[in-house]
Amino acid sequence: MPVLHFWYEFASTYSYLTAMRIEDRCRAAGVELIWRPFLLGPIFRAQGWDTSPFNIYEAKGRYMWRDLERRAAAQGLPNIHRPDPFPQNGLLAARIATIGAGAGWGPDFTRAVYAAQFAQGQPISAPETLVALLNGLGLDGSQVLQSAQTDDSVKNQLRATTETAQSQGLFGAPSFTTEDGELFWGDDRLEDALNWALRVKN
Repeated sequence: MPVLHFWYEFASTYSYLTAMRIEDRCRAAGVELIWRPFLLGPIFRAQGWDTSPFNIYEAKGRYMWRDLERRAAAQGLPNIHRPDPFPQNGLLAARIATIGAGAGWGPDFTRAVYAAQFAQGQPISAPETLVALLNGLGLDGSQVLQSAQTDDSVKNQLRATTETAQSQGLFGAPSFTTEDGELFWGDDRLEDALNWALRVKN
């Protein structure tokens, strides 16, 4: 079966749109989906940025928020809540998603975090927000949170994933990579990435 890697950062606005539809798209296409949470902060710093380019370039930021509103509406998603501050600190959420990726509940947690942030305006850096989301999935939120905060293997795994993303040329999120190493960037490139994954396999 063809494979598609979905690289996402929890502070990423367009990753929200992708996370809410990618599973259905991959299932319909017959493509195996691998969720890859990573951190954009180190990658941005390597480019000399200390915040999102949507903050650095004001006109680009204005366009992004309006475009996000249009695309979310077209996708049937709730009205966008702009996080304050933006971008949110998604480090703890990314560690938890790293745990979830190996335990089978990573995609559900990922969607819950994105909905909490962009549909409900909740602070995803707050441990209590994440514990409540985990509890809502039927998990022991406090126990998972403790592992995310204290388990060095989780921290190292997320760090290694981020380094892999950087080594593969990723510079933003969402991004997609196929089995032959082809890179696609942006929510609007999901279909192109799926088509390429199918082409590689054939």
